Amino acid sequence: MAWGVGVSAALKATAATGPATAARTVPEKVILVLGDSLSAEYGLPRGTGWVALLAQKLARDKAPVRVVNASISGDTTSGGRSRLGALLAQHRPAVVVIELGGNDALRGLPLELTADNLGWMTQAAQKAGARVLLVGMQVPPNYGADYGRRFSAVFVEVAKAHKAAVVPFMLKGVADGANPTRLFQADRIHPTQEAQPIILATIWPELGKLLK
Repeated sequence: MAWGVGVSAALKATAATGPATAARTVPEKVILVLGDSLSAEYGLPRGTGWVALLAQKLARDKAPVRVVNASISGDTTSGGRSRLGALLAQHRPAVVVIELGGNDALRGLPLELTADNLGWMTQAAQKAGARVLLVGMQVPPNYGADYGRRFSAVFVEVAKAHKAAVVPFMLKGVADGANPTRLFQADRIHPTQEAQPIILATIWPELGKLLK
């Protein structure tokens, strides 16, 4: 009899406290950023790149979101494609931000290859249950107007084909701002620390929608 009363009381206590505990526990979401040097803080003090600023913003907002930066300087869409499967299995992200393609253009890789890799990564992430944001890039004018137009269009076209979100140009307000020289490092390729909040402000509107 004493055992029965004890179990009954324990069950009642669990029933009373269980829902309240569950209500206090909000599942953590993971944002996986798969990018190149523009997201890997190349030439910047640690913790000052746009991805770190994103994590800081989410922490200030008390959002139950963890940011995983899997960006590697020099990476291409082929490199991202080879790494993505393991990253999806390890982190099980709710959102995947793909910021790759710029190095494809710098290496003169075929646009078809870039588009195929971006499409494959988008589908793989979606099949794993994640929402996808493609972050687009543009190339300098010396590549030619036609190539530049077709390269920029790749990101929008892939996003449209796979119903993913897209930021057409990551460096909007940086490369085409009032004083772009001030916002780039000496190599004229990588943005400065001062440019990082501008980049986050460009990416956040689309990224924020995916967290709702």
